[in-house]
Formats: sequence, C-alpha cells, structure tokens
Amino acid sequence: MRVFHNLNVNWMGMRKAFYILSLVLFLLGMLNIVFRGLVFGIDFKGGSEIVLQFEKPVDVAKIRNDLANIGLGAVEVRTFGAETGVLVRTELQEIPKEIYPKVVERIRENIDKIMPAVPYQIVDSTINSITVEFTNPDTTNTMIAELFAQGFQTGKVSEEPDNKQMLVRVGIADWIKEVLREKVKDNPFQVVKEDRVGPKIGEELKRDAVLAVLLSLVVILIYLGFRFKFIFAIGAVTALFHDVLITVGLYAVLYGLIPGLNLEIDLPVVAAFLTLVGYSINDTVIVFDRIRENMKIHKTMPLEELINKSINQTMSRTIITGFTTLLAVFVLFILGGDVLRAFSFTLLFGIIIGTYSSIFVASALVLDYAQRTKKKVQFS
Repeated sequence: MRVFHNLNVNWMGMRKAFYILSLVLFLLGMLNIVFRGLVFGIDFKGGSEIVLQFEKPVDVAKIRNDLANIGLGAVEVRTFGAETGVLVRTELQEIPKEIYPKVVERIRENIDKIMPAVPYQIVDSTINSITVEFTNPDTTNTMIAELFAQGFQTGKVSEEPDNKQMLVRVGIADWIKEVLREKVKDNPFQVVKEDRVGPKIGEELKRDAVLAVLLSLVVILIYLGFRFKFIFAIGAVTALFHDVLITVGLYAVLYGLIPGLNLEIDLPVVAAFLTLVGYSINDTVIVFDRIRENMKIHKTMPLEELINKSINQTMSRTIITGFTTLLAVFVLFILGGDVLRAFSFTLLFGIIIGTYSSIFVASALVLDYAQRTKKKVQFS
C-alpha cells in the first residue's frame, strides 16, 4: 500500500463538513428511535425461543406458514445453523388459555393410541403441566417411557415404588411439536433447545446491557486520561458515543425498510457493540500515539498540520486493517445466516463509522479544543 505512504490530505480542513454529516446521521437515528422505536429480541422483552433440528433440509417458509395460525400470536421462524435447523421465536411464555384444551386433548389422544383400553384420569392441571393418574405403577412407567419417546416431557410425580401418577409438561414447544408432526410427517425432528425469558428478567438484562456499554466507556475515559491528556480522552470517548448512538439509530431507520435488515437488538448485538467500542478505540489510540510522537519531534509545528501529518502517516495501517476486518465481517454477514446477521451487521457498519470517527470526531475535537481555549497541547 505504498500509495498511502506519501499521503498529504488536509483532513482537519474538512472537519466542519463532517461535523454536519455526523449531526445529520445522529438526528436521523434519534428521530427514528423516538417515533418508530427499537425492536428488542426476547432477551430483553421476554418470550420463548425454540430450536428444532430436522433430519432432512427443511423449507423455512413452509414452517413459517404452518405455525402462522396456531394461536401463538406473531411467530418468527428462521434458519438456525445448517439447512436442517430452525429457530422459532414468540413473545409468549405460556400456552394461551384458548389453546390449552387442544394441547390436553392431544395428550389424551396419544395416551389412547398407546394403550387404547387403559383407564386413567387427569387429577390436576396447571398452565404448565397436567397430572395423569393410572391404575397401577407399571402402566404409569410404561406410559411415561412411551410418551417421552414421542417427544413429550414426562416424568413421575413421586419416586415411590407405588407411584401411579405421571406429570406431562404443557409448553409452547410441545404445542409446536404436535402441530409440526402433522404438517411435516416425512421429516422427523427434535427440540434441541427451549429458552424462556420473563419480562422482569428481560428488563434487568436491558439495564445491565446499557450499564456494560457505559462502564466500558468510563473505563476507557480514565485510561486515556492517564495515557494522554484529558482532552484526548474526552475526544476519544465522544467518538465512541458517536459510533454507538449512530449505529443504534441505524437499527431504527432500517427496520421495516429493507428486507433482510429487520434486525432486533439482543444480547449478541450488545456483544457486537462492546466489540465495536474496542475496535474503534484501538483505531483512535493509534492516531493519538502518532500525534504524541510527532509533537515530541516537531515541537514548533502548528497543531492542525501536525494532526494531518499523523493521520496521513497512519492511513496505510488504517486502510489495510479496516479492509481485512471488513472482508471477514462481510463474509460473516452474507454466509452467517439470520442468527448472526444482527451481530455481523453491527460490526460491519460500526467498523466503518468507527474509522471515520477516529479521524473526523476524536482528532478534530482535540484540535477545536486547543484552538478555542488557546492552550498549547504538548507532551513532556
């Protein structure tokens, strides 16, 4: 990349135009957040997430249609991993009351198929389970094993030898399994994971995620305050806020606008934001290091010229590192599937905006501070 070795661009001369660009992007994102809002995943708003593993490749569009009108409200269906994996999400955490009798009736039908003449009765039922009592322990143990083999979550009510009661769980995953067994008879499957997050836990996770990002910025501020001058720390952390807020705003802008980019904010996205913060501050510190080195060498050089010189000198490294990282993240975005799309998109856009802010926000703020306060920025 020798073309960048003798670069002589007046970056700081363009800073005011890019201040306006940043302001427009920021306001566009904030207005969309205020009026359209952000869409959160079940990690933050609560709900159920079920992963199904089929034996053969499955048509996700058909599964989506099969589950569209089964009484579970808005059901989201995505490919999970390979072509045989399916991720099902719903905001519900329990079977709706109007669906509950249908689930119980399905359990009765399966019991009658296994042992047509066996007497039994349902002695207890809750929103999450039913308790079935048989006439003897042997029948109970056989029925528990048979229903479990068919995919029901069954167990004994008691470990006593004379136990005659069977507990059958009634959950969203069980209802989905029963529906799909009829719809996709030629492609057996099993539930490999089921997660449920309550609204209270979701709110706690949301609060903790915000705290994680804010604390990381505070720690970076303290570190850079010691390593450089405090104004350098302020410039760097302001640039990080700029990166995170504009990227979050982009989620609100794009949702419902571009097919394939209806992205939700969940815990992997928070991890992507923390990764973005680390990547962006690394870029900024490299520029600041070069500024500090040049200040010690060119003691009489005007600050604006010195910052331009430092950015030009590090541009080769910035372009090479940014391009190779973007290449890897772009492959992840294209080939990673729906599960990794939000994570990779955050990094993809974040790396671009982070590189931009290292030049036109962090470094520019240091220059504007020095010019307005008439203070000489120098290192001993």
